[in-house]
Amino acid sequence: MLPTVSIIVPCLNEEKRIRFLMDAIFAQTYPRSLLTVTIADGHSTDHTREVIAAFKFAHPDIQLQVIDNDIRNISAALNRAISASDCEIILRLDAHSGPSPHYVEKSVAALLDGKGENVGGVWNIQPGSETWVARSIAAAAAHPFGVGDAQYRYAQEASYVDTVPFGAYRRALIDKIGGYDESLWANEDYEFNVRIRQAGGKIWLDPAINSVYFARSTFASLARQYFRYGFWKFKMLRRYPNTLRWRQALPPLFVVSLFFAILAAPFISVFAWLLVLEILAYVGLLGLAGLMLSIKRHEIYYFLGVPMSIAVMHFAWGSGFLSSILIGKWNS
Repeated sequence: MLPTVSIIVPCLNEEKRIRFLMDAIFAQTYPRSLLTVTIADGHSTDHTREVIAAFKFAHPDIQLQVIDNDIRNISAALNRAISASDCEIILRLDAHSGPSPHYVEKSVAALLDGKGENVGGVWNIQPGSETWVARSIAAAAAHPFGVGDAQYRYAQEASYVDTVPFGAYRRALIDKIGGYDESLWANEDYEFNVRIRQAGGKIWLDPAINSVYFARSTFASLARQYFRYGFWKFKMLRRYPNTLRWRQALPPLFVVSLFFAILAAPFISVFAWLLVLEILAYVGLLGLAGLMLSIKRHEIYYFLGVPMSIAVMHFAWGSGFLSSILIGKWNS
């Protein structure tokens, strides 16, 4: 007998995306009778709940419930959804996503095969709108120069990794390591996977398990997202300093190096030269990334849009990380 699966989804003001997700869940090849869907909604103020209610009315054969998430952060939403469900396997998705038809089936198969305690797949990152900025952001969000070794954004081979974003795991894992950390307003998946690895578990990523993920549509929303990522990453690293990866250290180090070089350049000539060289090298690498994508995808706007997007990601993440350090020092 195949195990039952609870799909859990945090949600807030997602009227534009939630129907795409529910259609993708309805299209799963896994037996529908073994699936339940729990959406933890943070009291959406748009038409999200109406969209969900209309879908549920049109599809009475899917077990779907909406619960309130009063705290309104993702970790709390996931914990509430887990508590409200009772299936053998938990599978976490996102309201900005759409799993491929075999997502649940392949995730369960990997768990049953003993591949890992948490298994997940690769994002097929799509633009949040049809503008050139949105398309550039989506391309940058899957580029190694923009995201380092975050393999769930571009991996082509299955392997063991340090984290997966939309993982599937047995309910017994929650009893062993606890739920999601509600003190974190970002990086909750990474922190959850850290505890899995510390408990001796493994994280398995398989590109055959894939989902669509919609990136941000504007530079402003991208900057807010990555500032939040960087800010809460430092909060998490204070508890788990040995989990720091090179991709996480480079943005704040880059921001710091530019800051001090700018301060010192008017007084010490060597710093002026270092500043020029650093900026030229960085701009050159950004330009090369944009040029290669423009040639590969035959779209000229990538030449400008991708470097701008990557720069926003780096500076916002690094600034958020450093802000978290400074606030922590000030409060202490």
